[in-house]
Amino acid sequence: MVVVIVEFRIDRRSGVPAFQQIVQQTKQALRLGVLVPGDRLPTAKSVAEVSAVNPNTTLKAYRELEREGLVEPRPGQGTFVRRTLARPSAGTDSPLYGELVAWVSRAAGAGLEQEDVAALVASAMQKQYATGTATTATTATTATTATTTRSTGE
Repeated sequence: MVVVIVEFRIDRRSGVPAFQQIVQQTKQALRLGVLVPGDRLPTAKSVAEVSAVNPNTTLKAYRELEREGLVEPRPGQGTFVRRTLARPSAGTDSPLYGELVAWVSRAAGAGLEQEDVAALVASAMQKQYATGTATTATTATTATTATTTRSTGE
């Protein structure tokens, strides 16, 4: 049995509602392959204990993810990932990720703060993917998705 532990990071100063941060962080974990089909999301109670959010906030986020077809509730068992958003070239084991980590390291070495790096990345994304709806710096600086631990046991 594979156990996945996901911890959501809620940034109360971001202006983004907590439920939306949970949705965004779950999608990020799905894109990076941190969460895969069959993985169980943490219970609303455990998210409340770790992140100090109301359990209903987590349930609202999970309902949004369910509407998008990404997760499914299983009565008495929990909420499980239905499908991934990962692309082979977007995982943390891809060469692009390695290049990005190296770039972020150089940026930090040059004295840039995390917010500076996020602003640069958001600006580059806007320039590259400009389609009439720009990515905002707030979205780009939302807390990193999750800390994940996978373990196998009986």
